[in-house]
Amino acid sequence: MIEEFDVTRRRLLQASGAFGALATMAPLCPALASDEGEEIYKWALADVTPSTVPGPFYPLVNKPIDPDTDLTRSKGADERAKGQLLYLMGQVLNIKGKPVKGVEVEIWQANAAGRYSHPSDGNPAPLDPNFKGYGVAVTDAEGRYRFKTISPGAYPVVPGWDRAPHIHIDLTGRRDRQTTQMWFPDHPLNAQDRLFINYPTAARKMLTCKIEAPTGYMEPDAKIALSNAILPNG
Repeated sequence: MIEEFDVTRRRLLQASGAFGALATMAPLCPALASDEGEEIYKWALADVTPSTVPGPFYPLVNKPIDPDTDLTRSKGADERAKGQLLYLMGQVLNIKGKPVKGVEVEIWQANAAGRYSHPSDGNPAPLDPNFKGYGVAVTDAEGRYRFKTISPGAYPVVPGWDRAPHIHIDLTGRRDRQTTQMWFPDHPLNAQDRLFINYPTAARKMLTCKIEAPTGYMEPDAKIALSNAILPNG
């Protein structure tokens, strides 16, 4: 398990990870050189921002009985969910930059066609019986979490507004709970997503994950989405 979860602290700090909606951060401090000669970026932390709302499709009424970190296969299913395989991973820190252990990380999202597995979603796009749409992880001693999922699809809200692909993230620590959303870099719908563009430019960068190529144990066609989060205390 530790081998499969070998995401280094250096790589996580380099991610322009989703401040997971958790903090407004000042510009980057000067880069420090690691012993490998690569740059390590550290954030200067400022005030904690308000949480975002869970949205209309938070799965209160249809949470899986036994949620886990793999959203790509429903219980008893022979096939995996349709769509681009995505390993969502990152690290939860407090505003002092220290890893926070034991944070419950919930994610929920639309399937590859842009449909939530939720009775209130009236989108006519097809459901995917093999996609769970919801998962739970708990951060380890280094504050790390990981999910296996698929890249979510966009979906229409009103004429002229399609929500850009995004993943909802809720973090519950010992003293803090924060809810946010994570967007994907360079997606053409980001520019018209009214929730995304409502943030200042610096915050949008922090709400956008970093995409990387898969590591050796992952499927060769998978992608990694790196997304860090900052809780006020932990």
